[in-house]
Amino acid sequence: MIAAASSEAALVLAQAVDEVQLNFDRSSLLLLNVILGLIMFGIALDIRLADLRDVLRRPRAPLVGLVAQFVLLPAGTFALTRLLDVQPSIALGMILVGCCPGGNISNIITHLARGNTGLSIGMTGVSTLAAAVMTPLNFAFWGSRHPDTAAVLRSVALDPVELAVTIGLLLAVPVAAGVLVQRRWPAVARRVYRPIRTVSIGFFLLFIVIAFVSNAEHFGALLEIIALAVFLHNALALVLGYGAAWGVGLRERDRRAVGIEVGIQNSALALILIFTFFGGLGGMAVVAAWWGIWHIVAGLSLALVWSRRPPAVAPAAATTDPV
Repeated sequence: MIAAASSEAALVLAQAVDEVQLNFDRSSLLLLNVILGLIMFGIALDIRLADLRDVLRRPRAPLVGLVAQFVLLPAGTFALTRLLDVQPSIALGMILVGCCPGGNISNIITHLARGNTGLSIGMTGVSTLAAAVMTPLNFAFWGSRHPDTAAVLRSVALDPVELAVTIGLLLAVPVAAGVLVQRRWPAVARRVYRPIRTVSIGFFLLFIVIAFVSNAEHFGALLEIIALAVFLHNALALVLGYGAAWGVGLRERDRRAVGIEVGIQNSALALILIFTFFGGLGGMAVVAAWWGIWHIVAGLSLALVWSRRPPAVAPAAATTDPV
């Protein structure tokens, strides 16, 4: 009888997920925009022309990563939402996160994991620029593939063009500012890069903690539903990235960089879009917020394992696309 009552309560909670709206005022949204701006500015401070030139000169590894990031992961995410049969708002949250570009902490984790940090930085820069087009296109496409999620998109009258413009502004302005500082004042960029990166990531994690506390009754209930989904989703992203790199014969350092880059998503961007366009829809917001915490835990855990296993150095003749 207790098990039956528990199952019934879980069913009622699951049905209520799509009706939950998290408390989030305009000042909080402005703060989140500032935090994302700092994160993207920090990314741009570390993007050197040499890294981008390497991406263009040896495009195989970054191209594989971008295909995994913007083709395989969104498609795999949609398949996972159908397999898990999660509620529409949870499915949309997973799809949106899966359509976002890589996050800047991927560069740190790649370094700790003895991966190709230069490739990671170059991929972060390219995927950030590509996201202005690829994120809204992927989200509109995969979000409308199932009647339930399509109904949520119609209910908010989501305009892909408006979404693209918003993403472009959120990403382009701070990135352009960071590139300008890096080009004009490289010494300043080198001096402030690490503090800005540390502060922006710290503020983002603090913001999520405060959001959890402010919406404790919603987060506590919804986390039971989305924790497994986020775990499987993040694992899928890491496997797709590493597997794609392995499948085309990239060397181990590049495989680690691509795997981490695809597995670490810009969840801050996802949160801003959720509160801007979906009014803090519970399932979507909790998925993005928990992703922001979990992918750091998973990434650092993977880096700890890989840091103890130096990547094998391939013979010169067998090395593919050294970056």
